[in-house]
Amino acid sequence: MHTRTANAAVLLILSLTLTAAAASEPASSRLDVRMVTDEPEAVLAILAKRKAGEPVVEADWQRLFASEGYTRLKKRELAMQRPFEDEAFRKFVMSDALLEKAAALEEALNRWKQADLSVAAGRAFAHLPPAAIIRARIYPSIKPRDNSFVFEVTTDPAIFLYLDAAITSEEFENTVAHELHHIGFGTGCGSNEEEVAGDPARAQLLRWTSAFGEGFATLAAMNAPDGHPRPSNRPEQRAEWDKEIARFQENQKELDTFFLKVVERKLTEEETTRQAFGYFGMLGPWYTVGWKMAVTIEKAYGREKMIESFCDPRRLFAAYNQAIDKTNASLPKWSERLVQAAEGRQVSAH
Repeated sequence: MHTRTANAAVLLILSLTLTAAAASEPASSRLDVRMVTDEPEAVLAILAKRKAGEPVVEADWQRLFASEGYTRLKKRELAMQRPFEDEAFRKFVMSDALLEKAAALEEALNRWKQADLSVAAGRAFAHLPPAAIIRARIYPSIKPRDNSFVFEVTTDPAIFLYLDAAITSEEFENTVAHELHHIGFGTGCGSNEEEVAGDPARAQLLRWTSAFGEGFATLAAMNAPDGHPRPSNRPEQRAEWDKEIARFQENQKELDTFFLKVVERKLTEEETTRQAFGYFGMLGPWYTVGWKMAVTIEKAYGREKMIESFCDPRRLFAAYNQAIDKTNASLPKWSERLVQAAEGRQVSAH
């Protein structure tokens, strides 16, 4: 995915606070996804005038600054306490560097607009509980920062995707499916907050176990446990995944140690959060280890069992270990102490 480390963590943690109220929603109202392209279209209109040697007038700028994509982008950047001034954005749009990219950006936007969002949503729904809801606005954005992110997940979910001419239609649909899976996941699973309210260490454990949702969403976006999870016509993209998945055993062992430190209260909450965020990266262990867990459980027990396991982080470690036993896979298991802690059983002594 694009630069989305902090946003991924925030989205996954927010999903824990959502309830299963979706169960009362009629099926026809479970999907509401729309692409909003007014911001890049306004920018491209200005660039077209520049290329034609026509004057850019105030009405052109007002079209841009009043666009839904721009106003929500500005709201988000200000919420992140980042400077975001209309005048600075004018300079960005009037830069020669952006003008050189105009044709490629227009071609990319037209290609993205042809994407079938229902296909991406279908991949996400196929890996979600029956009651899950997916509601989101997708904003392709021409902007100075080349990051992609989610915003206002619990109120008015938005997915901002940096408009990049190098991203193929397949990659775009894969990214959208990944993000839509995140948005829908928290709406269809129950909550265990009351059960762990009096056990801060276990609450921390289960909260960060949910970060394996990055790997689950990676599988959902591909919709095939045997396919390569990084669809791309760029060899470096696939090589990035292959390099990280080759470190699976090392990463799984490190996460096992990390979780045990959380359970045994050897880390402060601040230390836990800092270390857990480090496992995101551009394509860190939350992605690769989570993906391997999802694939292993699905191959052993089927997709329904896999979805149930990720929906209930108390059972996820045990489900993965049992899947290894059933398939005789040559994979490392989670420690029994960790399985016990997640399930709320008495943790055995050292």
